[in-house]
Amino acid sequence: MPAPAAPSRWALPVVLTGVGLVAMSISGTAIALPNIGRELDTSGPALNWVVAGYNLAFAAMTLVAGVAADRVGRRKIFVVAAIIFSAGFLCTALAPTILLVDVARIASGAGGAGIMAAGGALLASNYDGAARNRAFALMGTMAGVGIAVGPTLVGGLISLTGWRGSFLVFAVVGLCVILGAMRLGESRDRGGPTDWFGSILFVGVLSCLMFALLEAPTLGWTHTGVLVAVVAGVLGLVAFVFVQRRSSSPILAPELVGNRRFMGWCLATLTTSIGFLGVLVFLPTYLQAAAQLSPATAGVVMLLLTAPVLLTPITAVSLVNRGMSARLVIMVALGLVVTGNLGMLALGPRNTTALVAAPLLAIGIGMGASFGITDGQAMNLVPAHLVGTAAGFLNTLRGAAEALVIAAFSASLLGFLTARLGDSGRAAAVSSGDIGQDRTAEIEAYTASWHSTQIAVAVLCLALSIVIAVFLFARGTRTTATTQPDHDEQR
Repeated sequence: MPAPAAPSRWALPVVLTGVGLVAMSISGTAIALPNIGRELDTSGPALNWVVAGYNLAFAAMTLVAGVAADRVGRRKIFVVAAIIFSAGFLCTALAPTILLVDVARIASGAGGAGIMAAGGALLASNYDGAARNRAFALMGTMAGVGIAVGPTLVGGLISLTGWRGSFLVFAVVGLCVILGAMRLGESRDRGGPTDWFGSILFVGVLSCLMFALLEAPTLGWTHTGVLVAVVAGVLGLVAFVFVQRRSSSPILAPELVGNRRFMGWCLATLTTSIGFLGVLVFLPTYLQAAAQLSPATAGVVMLLLTAPVLLTPITAVSLVNRGMSARLVIMVALGLVVTGNLGMLALGPRNTTALVAAPLLAIGIGMGASFGITDGQAMNLVPAHLVGTAAGFLNTLRGAAEALVIAAFSASLLGFLTARLGDSGRAAAVSSGDIGQDRTAEIEAYTASWHSTQIAVAVLCLALSIVIAVFLFARGTRTTATTQPDHDEQR
């Protein structure tokens, strides 16, 4: 794809602002959940959909938005996505009920996916060579900055303007992105066929599984709606695999799925997401409800988790470039994530920041190191004709993992709380930060449920880490048709 002779001077600042806005909205919204729950008198799954719905839509629409940008027009999709994103935040700020908040958040998630996917395509079409490398490096940096400062910024905005005001600020900045994007030139690439049926099946499977995980703790696993969602998800997954095996342009190319080392790096990014996302989304509520921190203070504490994601990636890349084994670096990162999640067993309502400082730093460093090297190492194992498919697969896998982790963590926490309190209604309220008159008993149950959930997360991350080690270090590992040498040793 040739670059234009004179790339728009607006392309980089507009795309970077949009990317930063989306990243901050991903990491920062959880700070607002207790305030939303109190004002709208809601808890449990309905409140969790504020975050889960956004992430579901973001994960499901990323691949579709990227394909649409190439076919319909990158600027057009970026502008439409920014409009949907901003309108969703405006509607959230004005919504009188939790149902409207959830719907608006789903819309914002879909818009955020379009901003990220079309934004990357805009940079690729506006820049070439070294300029393109710098542009994408800045894009990754801006995403890291957004994730790092999101909780702190949103916490400060809530303290100053309330939760509605914080969403309104995002909508206003989104309007600036729209106005800037309308000054960009258009480009498109009407390339090969698109597996739309596979994409629709993927969205449907993810949606069904998310619904079942979020609603089952309240409705019960034998509830008709939950059972229908599970059955539909399983059947959809079977159909998705069938379609992918016969598609001329599958989302999941068999050459990639059959490459153990590639899948090992993919599982690595999946594992660090599992260990990171639950804490990122649900710890702010505990900090405000049990430790009685203000939204602004809770946001500052979350920097212990998010700041390393900004600083560590470049360190990990530097170590690999200087000769350290990338496989060793990722195993250390996975060990930090497992150790950090086990360290969260120290979480308690008193001296909370001191108790969780080291575990949060460990998880953040592990996640940051993964950000720095997993994509590059995975792409080293991919033949040239599959780089686009591989990049889409990595982003889709990461997004789907984030969405499902939020749902599973919520279901686990609520399930343990219900077992301890014996009342699903109070369990939903407590998990949403609404502590009742029996404060001591409910905080003890909340803390114990957190500990149980963290044990489950740590065990799962440890099990996946063992599988990753086997995939990455086992001799005779099957590779792609290019039979490339071990890129772990290539610099």
